[in-house]
Amino acid sequence: QVQLVESGGGLVQSGGSLRLSCAVSISFHAIGAMGWYRQAPGKQRELVAVFTDGVDGVSKYADFVKGRFTISRDDAKNTVNLQMNSLKPEDTARYYCNARPYVDRTDYWGQGTQVTVSS
Repeated sequence: QVQLVESGGGLVQSGGSLRLSCAVSISFHAIGAMGWYRQAPGKQRELVAVFTDGVDGVSKYADFVKGRFTISRDDAKNTVNLQMNSLKPEDTARYYCNARPYVDRTDYWGQGTQVTVSS
């Protein structure tokens, strides 16, 4: 019912930028929360940036990305994006798109896209 497809990951040097995109298969109006998480090897999956409270939701950021990352969405293309600037080696992780529809409050996840930042 819900499909999420991430793209835009890659290898960059410290200080570089990447833009991630997540294509969402259902209307944003059906989604209560959506955004980005990441998981590094041996660590728990953690919130990066999300929209909360549906189509009119406010963006929320993890402290470690504030001022560097920006979440946005494109209603026409049905994508949620993450612009990542001033990347650091500690940002290296697999980044996952997440969506929680109103109808079932179940978290749906994409396959993820790898971001690697070299020193």
